[in-house]
This record gives sequence, C-alpha cells and structure tokens, in this order.
Amino acid sequence: MNPIPTPEEIRRGETTDVYFRRTMETLRKAGREKVRVQAEGHVKRFPAGYGYAVLAGMDEMLSLLAGRRVDVRAMREGSLFFPEEPVFSIEGPYGEFCEMETALLGVLCQASGIATKASRIKRLAGDRTVLSFGARRMHPALSTLIDRNAFVGGADGVSVVRSARYLGEEPQGTMPHALVLALGDTVRAIRAFDEAVDPEVPRICLIDTLQDEKFEAIRVAEALGKKLAGVRLDTPSSRRGDFRRILREVRWELDLRGHSHVRLLVSGGIGEEDVEALRDLADGFGVGTSISNAHTIDFALDIVEVEGAPFAKRGKLSGGKQVVRCPACRGGARKVVPARAVPERCGCGGPLEELLAPALREGTLLAAPLPPRELRSGVLAQVARFHGEAESG
Repeated sequence: MNPIPTPEEIRRGETTDVYFRRTMETLRKAGREKVRVQAEGHVKRFPAGYGYAVLAGMDEMLSLLAGRRVDVRAMREGSLFFPEEPVFSIEGPYGEFCEMETALLGVLCQASGIATKASRIKRLAGDRTVLSFGARRMHPALSTLIDRNAFVGGADGVSVVRSARYLGEEPQGTMPHALVLALGDTVRAIRAFDEAVDPEVPRICLIDTLQDEKFEAIRVAEALGKKLAGVRLDTPSSRRGDFRRILREVRWELDLRGHSHVRLLVSGGIGEEDVEALRDLADGFGVGTSISNAHTIDFALDIVEVEGAPFAKRGKLSGGKQVVRCPACRGGARKVVPARAVPERCGCGGPLEELLAPALREGTLLAAPLPPRELRSGVLAQVARFHGEAESG
C-alpha cells in the first residue's frame, strides 16, 4: 500500500479518525445519519507571539466538500483572522461530512501554519528577498503544498521545480555544496555553472564550502565580474561564529573592490530572529525548516445547531455566527455576532461588512479560486494594514 493517500481515498473518508466511522455506524443504526446540523470551524488560540493568522487551505477544503449536500459559508482564502472567530461554517446532513472532519482540519491547520509563518518572515525581511527552501525537510509529496502556502503567505519565490510550475513562477536557487566538491574549487564551479546554465538564470555562487567566505567572495567576484549576481552564505553553525560580522566583512571587501552590485544571500537554519538581525546586511534569505515545519494553526470544528435549533457542547457558544467588520472604524473593528441577527450598521454609523460569505451551496462551488500571486498580494496588503494599525494604536 502506498503510504500517501490518493484524493479519492481522502474523499471516501479513508483518512478519518476511527471514532467518526464508528459515529456513522451508530447514527445509521439509530436512523439519524441525516440529522441536519451546522458546524463551525475556529481557532481558540494561536502560537505564542502570533497576533493574527493567515487563512490558507480553504480552497482545498472546499474542493473536498464539493459534490456533497452541504452549504458552506467561509472567509476567503488568504484572509487574516483572529482567535475565537468562526472562519467557516458547514450546514447539512451530518452524514455528509462527519467522516471528512479529520481531513478538513488537517488541510487548514498545516496550510495556515505555513502561510502565517511565511507572512511573518516576509514582513521582517521587508524589501529583502525571501525564498522557500523547505521542501527537503518534509516528504516530497508535501513539497508543492509547502511552497504554495509559503508563496501565498508572502515568500517571493520557491526552489522546487514542480512547485514553481504549479504557481506559474520561475524556480529560484543557486548551487549546492556538491557542485563545488565535485569540481574541487569554488571558482571552477561558478565558471562551469556560467558556461552550462541558461544566461537568464542569475549567477549566484555558494561561497562557504572550502574556504573563508570573505576570500571566496573576492575570488568569484573577480572571476565573473559583472555577471556575478550574488553570493550565498550557508555557513554551518559549527563554523559560523559571529555571522553578522562575517556578512559585514564580505560586504566591505566586495564594495571596496568595485563589486557593490553583488547581492548577499543567507541560508541555513534561518528563522524570524535571524531575519530581523541580518536584514540590514543581507539582500535575501533562503528559509527552510522554519517555514516547512511551522507551528500549525489549530482549528477545531464544533456543532452549534441541530435541526435548526441552537445547540452546542459546554464551553462553546450555541447558534450560527457571523464575523462583521466596520471599515469606517479605526483598525477595521471586528466582532462575532449571531448569524440570525446581524446588524446592518456599526455603532459609529458605518456599514458592516460580513466576512463569512457563501462559498458552497448544495455541494456546488460558488466562485473559482484566485491565482496564487493575487492571493499573495492580498495577504501582504492585509499584513501591512494590521501592523500599521497595531503600531498606531
């Protein structure tokens, strides 16, 4: 058996937790598998230090529910959301989605975690390039999922060939240590690269394989001249010392010799703290494990109505809900209100925007997914507004 479930197996409920299968056995025996419910997905708390999360995986979640007799209201893919807000609701016969809960939550939890981490790193990097290098840290079946959600969250590019093709982007990367070792010398490697690879590909040389980064940077810059676009420092922690000082030395020596056009790219265990500490010296970051192994955003799915009547387990608020936002209020004030009594206007007099919109009706998708680059632009704009509002408030 292949360890990777097929889409058909997921839709059949093969990846469900067993208690949902036993729940359906019980409901069928009781003649209640068609009981109509409304369930809401929300996040009770975020990882420490997270002020927001980026909703990712919603389009994939909706595709898993397509063709089932359910209605879904949801925030749009790429929306910023906050703890305790219902991000989506599913209404229909419980048997239509009971055995899908495990998969639905798994899709959202991981995708949103990756997109949120990427958005945090990109915000810290500012106009510096952020590339997703995380595919090698996870099973290859997840590579496109990781890169897609990293890109939606704000990463500028991805390194994996298939991921880039999926996104409609060009894959980005430099060279591995293996090329330098196979050819025996850094300058020999970059010259061979220059002779072999499409001229449209930027010439970026890895300079930490054999010798001191400062002197290797000088050697490759003098060898390639204006054709050298950048150098990458992937210095292992055991040899790194003061990484900031190493970058400063490389920058100084290159500038001193007329190579100010050469960009400095940094990789190797890079996280948020590294980006913040090095962004004034580095021109770009290759970020791997920090993105691919990001904290999940832990969604839960809870029934809040049964046969049209408000009914929820203790600790949960009964009844369907809506999240409303007032664009006229400072900070775009948001609150959760009963779906059956959504006010038309805010206390300030401005009109309220409903953030949970119909997304699926009787199993039919109501809108096509947005392209990844458009989603990414939307996320970046929302993150900028969020931080501008937080800092001014």
